[in-house]
Amino acid sequence: MTLLNKLREIVGDSHVLIDADTAKYDHDWSGKYKATPIAVIRPASTQEVSDIVKACAATKTAIVPVSGNTSLAGGTYAKDAVMISMERMNDIREVRPDARIAIVGAGVVLSSIHDAADAHDLVFPLTFGAKGSAMIGGALSTNAGGSNVVRYGSTRGLCLGLEVVLPDGQIMDLMSELHKDNSGYHLKDLMIGAEGTLGLITAAVVKLVPKPRAYATAMVAVPALPDALTLLNDLQAATGGLVEAFEYMDALYISDHLTMFPNARAPFEERHDINIMVEVGATAPNLTDLQSDGTVPLVTLLEDTLAQMMEDGRVKDAVVAQNDAQRSEMWERREAAGEVMLLRQPMINNDICVPVDKVARFFELIDAMLADLDNGALHTSVSHLGDGNIHLLVSPTKDDPSHIDMITEAVEDVVLSLGGSFSAEHGIGLTKIPSMTRRKNKVALAVMRSVKAAIDPDNIMNPGKVLPQTN
Repeated sequence: MTLLNKLREIVGDSHVLIDADTAKYDHDWSGKYKATPIAVIRPASTQEVSDIVKACAATKTAIVPVSGNTSLAGGTYAKDAVMISMERMNDIREVRPDARIAIVGAGVVLSSIHDAADAHDLVFPLTFGAKGSAMIGGALSTNAGGSNVVRYGSTRGLCLGLEVVLPDGQIMDLMSELHKDNSGYHLKDLMIGAEGTLGLITAAVVKLVPKPRAYATAMVAVPALPDALTLLNDLQAATGGLVEAFEYMDALYISDHLTMFPNARAPFEERHDINIMVEVGATAPNLTDLQSDGTVPLVTLLEDTLAQMMEDGRVKDAVVAQNDAQRSEMWERREAAGEVMLLRQPMINNDICVPVDKVARFFELIDAMLADLDNGALHTSVSHLGDGNIHLLVSPTKDDPSHIDMITEAVEDVVLSLGGSFSAEHGIGLTKIPSMTRRKNKVALAVMRSVKAAIDPDNIMNPGKVLPQTN
């Protein structure tokens, strides 16, 4: 029996897609990586995933998992591979409000988890622009970050337990609901961020948090980037650590956003170089109960804090959202970044992280580096400034691979000189394999290869991703 016939026996004819029927899956969101897989298989249960993996393992056929396929790093490139789509494993098995957890299949779209939590006045705080199509399995596989990391942490910090199908088809049950478990190696955290190279995540136990009863959201302009860190720290002190999002958009991004969305409004009447979107969320009645004059104390607190900073010269301009429509407008401006970045081609997309107190120095060094290597190059940035995660988009003057590589390496030099990382939340995939080769600690790479060889000795799980090949 051929492999495809075996796979049809497992999931049914209609869930084994080949040739033209794989077009929806053969490229990621960036469009940079495109390849027709051997087939796309759509299982409906963990047992079916296990059976599929066993069939592929018997023939040493490569396996590439795919969720919402919103990758920007080529993590789902599937040439000469069977692609396993998690889209049918989209069941929200349980929401337990008292324990503040949800048990979900890997194919559940993030916005569906948001809706399920909302029905219980809870929040699943992982959020980013692709939340309407990205699935929790993919978010776990890349350890996605998003806009609320400053308060809630990245995906790894929001996950209590996992179910994983290993490369030999065994099902590893790590579906713990515990907040503390010191029983040996933390295999859950090993699987999160592994991008499917060690196994296929099929289900997860995720944390929920109380839904804020009120939000205060604002666009704030500050004189210089160091003032942004002061702003964040002062807001955390004033609110008792309630800042949920602290997002930076530079002037060029604002301009590009208005070009792409001509009906959108500018954040301020005047142009500013440093534009910050800040959001604070609270549950306590003393901050959230509507007052007799129609005000909400949390919003008043943000307004008063920003007004004092303006008097002190630490803030140049501020607009506080007065209703849900204005809040949505601020979020839409930030979450359009994926589309806006496509305006500038050629484009070098950097997803890096530096210590929060070195962000300003990072941009100083980038300006000096580009002036030396490509004086006509433009750069724009949208950043999760509260945790030091910078999305730096460089538009070079030459669309030449060697020139692009030179600038990429120079950005890495700057990042590492500040004690940062060349990869923050988008994963390694294929795009950052050269960076892993150049920059990752050699001992760490050797340990990673040992782990990969022990768990996946035939290298069938998402081969060629994350780890550079040895010579």
